[in-house]
Amino acid sequence: MKVLVVDDAPEVVDTIKICISIRWPGSTVLTSMRGGEVARLVETEEPDIVLLDLGLPDIDGIEVLKKIRESSEVPVIIVSVRNDDLSKVTSLELGADNYIVKPFSHTELLARIRAVLRRTNNQVLWNHEGIVGGPGLTIDLAGRKLLRNGKEVSLTPNEWNFLSYMARNTPKVISHQMLGRTVWGYADPNLSSIKMCVHRLREKLGDNPRAPKLIRSHRGFGYSLTLPEV
Repeated sequence: MKVLVVDDAPEVVDTIKICISIRWPGSTVLTSMRGGEVARLVETEEPDIVLLDLGLPDIDGIEVLKKIRESSEVPVIIVSVRNDDLSKVTSLELGADNYIVKPFSHTELLARIRAVLRRTNNQVLWNHEGIVGGPGLTIDLAGRKLLRNGKEVSLTPNEWNFLSYMARNTPKVISHQMLGRTVWGYADPNLSSIKMCVHRLREKLGDNPRAPKLIRSHRGFGYSLTLPEV
């Protein structure tokens, strides 16, 4: 994982570096103290996420956020001492994905990074953790296990293949054709097999089939998996 930290306070930068290196070993943390070079760094370095302070010495962080959003959809979390509603609302309306007020706890920072990456680029977490999920639901992709409320749930091979493939691609909508080829090896999708698999998985996940919140149907096209929020 590659993280760009934009902050002119060395102690904050050091804290973030330590948190990320412990939680996601092998990650690269890029740093900048000046907002004027952030858009260029986003373009050339292609970070997976940006942690952006608002009180920068050269340009206000709000203007930096605007510049980023002119050319990139990279996830951005604002990390600022500003605790007023105007700063928070303005940041979120301009495209920030989350907002953390300084001082922050290590656990809050890491939880918010994970929550944003789950929504925007879950593959990054899979590459570094092999585990995705949320409260009450853990999908251990490396260990090939599903835990619901801490208890392992028994799955058939096709159920596991379906769930793990969806977890690696959440929250994208996956077509029936792609699921048929990837999970069952069909050249043409067998819709009845896919629907039966989804029905059984919803039961095992406790996902109400009349109003599913996890495995969602997209009529005539396919399915998507939405993981619980932190």
